[in-house]
Amino acid sequence: MVRMTLADDVAGLDDLPFRTDVEIALLLVSRRHRYEGRPADGALPVRPTDPDELRDRIELRAGLGIVGDRYFASRAHVHASVTLIGLEGLEAAAAEIGAPVDPSATRRNVFLRGADVEALRGGPFALTSTSGGSGPVRFRGYRPANPCAWMDHEVAAGAFRAMRGRGGVRCDPESDGILALGPAVLRTARPAALG
Repeated sequence: MVRMTLADDVAGLDDLPFRTDVEIALLLVSRRHRYEGRPADGALPVRPTDPDELRDRIELRAGLGIVGDRYFASRAHVHASVTLIGLEGLEAAAAEIGAPVDPSATRRNVFLRGADVEALRGGPFALTSTSGGSGPVRFRGYRPANPCAWMDHEVAAGAFRAMRGRGGVRCDPESDGILALGPAVLRTARPAALG
C-alpha cells in the first residue's frame, strides 16, 4: 500500500518532508549501449561476456551515477546519469497499445512502483531501501526521459507514442549509497504519491 505523510525530520533530509512508501521493483545496469544506429537494424546482441544487467543492488556515487553503468562519470550525460521510471506509467502504456511491455527493454535504471515518478523532475528527492541498502541516497531530478523510436522496435509497436509523458526522469545522485530491490521510502520536497 502506498502511503504519503508529512514525515518527521530524518538526519539530512529535513528539506524533504513528504514520505511515500514505494517498491524498487527492478534495477538495471548496462556496461554498454545496446540501442545504437537505426532501430530497424535491431539492438546489439547480448555478448556472452556481458554481465547480467538486472541486479539485486546497485552502488551510486555522488555526481557520477551508477557504478558499472555506461553513463557512469560520462560528461555527455551530466544531470542524466541515472533514469528512474514508474511501473504504473509503463502499465498504462501497455494497456494503451494492447501489448505487454518488458520494463527492462526501456533501458531505464531504477523502476519504482507506488510513486508519481514524473513529479520528481526539477527537484531534490531521496530513496532509502528498507533492506539491503545503505541509508538514503539523495538525487536531483532534471529533465524527462523522453522515449525514442527504439521503443517501437524493442518494446512494442506504439510504445514510442504511449510512453510520452511516462518515460521517467533523468537525474543525478547527490550522495553515495546503495539501493536494493524491495520496499523503499521516497522522500520529496512536494507530494509524489499516486493519487
